[in-house]
Amino acid sequence: MQAVIDSLLSGLPYLILHLTVTLAMLAIGAWLYEKITPIRELDLIRAGNVAAAVSYSGALLGLAIPLAVCMAASVNVVDIVVWGVVALALQLAVVRLVEAVLGGLWHRIEGDEVGPAILVAAVKLSVAVVNAAAISG
Repeated sequence: MQAVIDSLLSGLPYLILHLTVTLAMLAIGAWLYEKITPIRELDLIRAGNVAAAVSYSGALLGLAIPLAVCMAASVNVVDIVVWGVVALALQLAVVRLVEAVLGGLWHRIEGDEVGPAILVAAVKLSVAVVNAAAISG
């Protein structure tokens, strides 16, 4: 039992550090996402727009999935940050690509149409899974 307690005490500070760094990167990624999207999804969500909630949920999960894989596959905080920045850059680039290819969908999300929001969320999540797999090697 003492070995388990010793392991917990020695590993817990690393767990807290890695989790804190990764959550901070997720918060930064969410903030950047909100800044680069053509609509203000958080404001729309506060106003009761379900489509914006679906799209934003896809964005958050799309950012979190590759960051989680970065944390799991990394050996230290620097590794988490380096690969986390790459993961966030790729995910945010996809947002810009989606905007360029499917630009009209943003206005439909703004109009609370759920169908386009599901499509946008699915694209974000699909890219996140592929991004995470690429990061994990």
